[in-house]
Parts: sequence; structure tokens; C-alpha cells
Amino acid sequence: MKSNEQKAGDAGSLRSVLASDVPASLVVFLVALPLCMGIALASGAPIMSGLIAGVVGGLVVGLFGGVPLLVSGPAAGLAVMVFGFIQELGFAATCAAVAAAGIIQMVLGGVKVARAALGISPAVIHGMLAGIGILIVLGQLHIVLGGAPQSNAWANIRELPGQIADLHGPATILGLVTIGILVLWQVMPNNPLKKVPGPLVAVVTGSVAAAVWGADVKRVELTGSLFESIQLPAMPTHWGAFAAAVFSLALVASAESLLSAVATDKLHTGPRANLDKELFAQGMANTLSGLMGGLPITGVIVRSAANISAGAKTRASAILHGVWMLLFVSLLGAHLGLVPLTVLAGLLVHVGTKLVNPHHIQELRRRGELSVYVVTVAGVVGINLLAGIGLGFAVAVARLLWRLGRVQVQVKKEGEVHQVRVSGALTFVGVPQLSAALAAVPSGSQVELDLAVDTLDHSGYEALESWCQNHRKTGGKVWMEPLEDVWTRKGSTPSNKSPVSVSSTLSSEGAA
Repeated sequence: MKSNEQKAGDAGSLRSVLASDVPASLVVFLVALPLCMGIALASGAPIMSGLIAGVVGGLVVGLFGGVPLLVSGPAAGLAVMVFGFIQELGFAATCAAVAAAGIIQMVLGGVKVARAALGISPAVIHGMLAGIGILIVLGQLHIVLGGAPQSNAWANIRELPGQIADLHGPATILGLVTIGILVLWQVMPNNPLKKVPGPLVAVVTGSVAAAVWGADVKRVELTGSLFESIQLPAMPTHWGAFAAAVFSLALVASAESLLSAVATDKLHTGPRANLDKELFAQGMANTLSGLMGGLPITGVIVRSAANISAGAKTRASAILHGVWMLLFVSLLGAHLGLVPLTVLAGLLVHVGTKLVNPHHIQELRRRGELSVYVVTVAGVVGINLLAGIGLGFAVAVARLLWRLGRVQVQVKKEGEVHQVRVSGALTFVGVPQLSAALAAVPSGSQVELDLAVDTLDHSGYEALESWCQNHRKTGGKVWMEPLEDVWTRKGSTPSNKSPVSVSSTLSSEGAA
């Protein structure tokens, strides 16, 4: 039997859910519904597959995830990747790849390596999303203009002038009106009307306008009800491409979900994220979605931000948004056939544009990582997603090596003493430069060695120790702080602190 205090607590909890989480869940549902359809369109998949993923993401990740206020579902960031897999493997085999990727995510979450995914350079992640956004815009613009998207970015760019010259009246007007409403909603000052989600307003307005106008445009086609659309995945015929699809989906979906989880943590003061639990739940959802014929699922920061802004307090909001989507698609799904494809394409053009985030570009430029971002974007747009990610990683590693090799060695003579100042990062990459500079110091001379380094690795330590010993053997003298002290200090000093010059703490040692 429950005590009176427990009953009061349960009643308080229920009141809190009814007051905060139910309204928030309705807002998230209204944001997510058109996005799920639009992302399915951009993926070249059946519209119902996006809705299946939205339902599964809300219910499964909402129940078992490690980030209570994170909302999961199909994400624009995977649309281009899924489109390519469907073209190469077919839709049924792509669903099998989604399920297999989910199993990998569960394994990764089970062995608790989620934090490792956060080691991926943010410049690569932001560049990947920006490249995907550009590809979505280039492809969906053709649908907005009344045509059909081409197979790659270059073909879309090449065909765009002809598409503009041969506009398809009603489709173009509806698509541009959708984009205009979304832009207006974004810049409109806060007022009661703005509480209605912009995507919902745009899609409903475009659909009503098309119906009243009697516009002859292509509309959403649903092959049956939600339960009739559930289909089992098929085994692939090209196992190499299938394996690449599985690992690519697992990597990108995990990284996007975990980054969204961390970003969501910054938006509220409630319980902190359990990333391993979240990754395991994302894997569960993807496995189930793939087995049911749904799109891949990730945590989505836009829907999560809407959830928190609407006042969500617990995971009940994310779960309920999945419930509302399930009920709507099951009971009122036939009405989705009234939505013109050009309206969804206009929604996707706006979503794709927002993936190119000027704030991220400014931040990366300030940190000197813009080159990684630009190369990743160019690779994703100009070649393909995996090539872009690979090029971005390569530039990030090259930049790291370049920074580790940035050692400055200054040698000047003051009277009878040669003053040598070593600054920057003294690592194995910079040892050749150090050795060349020290080789210019005459044998038997007196040397003051000032180590103002902010990084010192074992190779740099041994190079200095070896040179000092050899110089003393020639009759020279070296004044410097003991290397053990420098090693200890550099091992315990945070890298974000300014390096401390040691010339004021010199100790004198004669020849051996």
C-alpha cells in the first residue's frame, strides 16, 4: 500500500506532466510530422518510412534513452546518405543496413564507448552537416521549381538554369510560398501566433492553397495504412556496399545523436545525459525501425530545442509526441495525401539552408579550424559523404601534426654567451628543426637555454638531453632549468594556460 506522501507525490508528478509535458509533446508532434515526411522525400524513400521512424524514435528512445529531453526521429543529416544507399542497394536492403547499424550502436553503448565518439572534430561534423544541407537544397530546389532532382550536385547545378527558365506555375508558386512563410516565421517578432510551429503553418497553408486552387501538382502518396506499410528488410546482393552502408550509418548516426545529446544538456538544468544509455537506446530504435521498413533515427537538436522551449520537464513529452504521431497516422493518415510534394520540398530547402550555420563558421574561423570545415563541405558536395568525412579527418590530423611541429628556436650571441630560446610545441615533429638550430651553436661555447615550451614529448626531451651531454663533452657549458622539472611541469600544466619562461630559474652545470 502506498503512503499518503507517496500518493501526493504521484499526484504532483501527474499534474506536472499534464501541465508541462503534454502541451510540449503536442508542439513537438506538430514540428516533427511534416519533417518526417519531408526527410523521407529527400531520402528517396516511401513517405510512410519517415513516419514509422518518427513513431519508433519517440516511443523507444523516449522510453529507454539516457537524455530525457532529447527528441529522436529521422534526421535531415542522414537523408543524402540514405538516398545514395537506396539507389545502390534498394530500399529493402537499406532497411536491413539500418537494422544492422542499430545492432552496432547497441554494442557500442553496451561497452561504454559513447564518449569516444565526442572525439570527432566538431569542424568535420559541422562541415558534414553543411555539405548535406547544400545537397538537400540543390536537390529539392528542382522539386520546388516543378522538376525532378538530378543524381548529384554537379548535375543539379548544371540543370538549375534550365529549370528556372521553364518554371512549372502552380508547383513553383506553392514551393516559394512555403519557403516564404518559413522565413517570415523565423524573423517574425515574438507574439502568440509564433507559438504555432512554422513548419506546420507552412505545410497546412500550402496544402489548403493547393486544394482551394485545384492545383495540378504531385501530392504525397501513401500505399496503405501505417500497419500495412510495415515491411521486412531484404538481404543485400552487394555485401561490400552493404557493409559500408552499415558502418557509415552507425558512425554518422551515433555522432549526430551524441552531439545532439550534449547540446541538449546545455539547454536545461535537469538531469544530465547518460551517453552510453542514450547510444544503446538509439541502437534499439534503429534496429526496430529498420525491421519495420523505417528510416534511420538520430537525436535531433531542433526538435529537442522546441521540446525544451515548450516547457517539457520529463521524458514523457518525447514519448507522447510518438504516441500522437502513431494515433494521427493510424486514424487520419489518409489526409496526408493532400500535401503537395513541392510544399515538402520547400520545407526541406529551408531545413537544408539552416544546416549551413554562420555561427559555426565564425566560431571555427576564430579557432583556426575553418580549413577542416571547408574541405569537408567541398568533399561532401563534390564527391560523396564518406569522401568528405575522410578528407575532413585527414586535414584535421594534418593540422594537428602541423601544430605539434610548430617549434620556434631562436639563437643569438650576447658577448661570449649564446642565448637559445625554444618555444612552442617541442614534439617529435619539431625535433629536426631543433637539431638543425642547435647544430649552429659552436662547440665549447657557453649557452643559456631558455625552454618556454607549452608542449614537450619524450622525443623532444631526449633530443635536448642528448645535445646538452654532447655539448658539455666538447668543453661547453649549458645553463638551463633541469629537464626533469620542465617535463614534470609540462605534464601537469593544462594546455590552455600560457607557457611559462624558465630563464629566470636557471641552474648552472659544468662539463661532465
